[in-house]
Amino acid sequence: MEVDADWRDQVIALIPALRAFAWSISRNGFDADDLVQDTLIKAWSHRDKFETGTNLRAWLFTILRNTYYTAVVRRRREVRDEDDQHARSLTTAPTQEWGLAIHALQAALDQLPQEHREALILVGAAGLSYEEAAEICGCALGTIKSRVNRARNRLLKVMDIDRGSDAIISTSRDVQPAA
Repeated sequence: MEVDADWRDQVIALIPALRAFAWSISRNGFDADDLVQDTLIKAWSHRDKFETGTNLRAWLFTILRNTYYTAVVRRRREVRDEDDQHARSLTTAPTQEWGLAIHALQAALDQLPQEHREALILVGAAGLSYEEAAEICGCALGTIKSRVNRARNRLLKVMDIDRGSDAIISTSRDVQPAA
């Protein structure tokens, strides 16, 4: 029982990182919560398959990532709001500078290839090491490093930011305050 309690405590400590990663790939708080919950249920159900001494964080992120992609494939078969009319009626224009900056970042991230965006989010946003990200994505360490580097360079280019400048300051100068 003590092993389960230690394992459970380690998993609980990783929930904020799991939620951040889930939100970054789903872009929706409710979907992110569902994704994390599904991940935790699967991890708990299969905790006997986790090898002690290996990377729990990478194991959980892999479960989350695979769960997300399974749901994406399932959703492709569904037909909902084909013309996006309902979705467009739910949006509101951002009223704060941070909202505009986040929107610009999301739009720029959406222009990156999926594998580059995923690598950048794992390393840059979730704070995983290159090794952990490579393990989660199932590719070589050099491949992850290359994807992150290409993603960063493409992101800077798309957002029209000089390599040495501060992205927040650059974005803030271009945004006009809300009236």
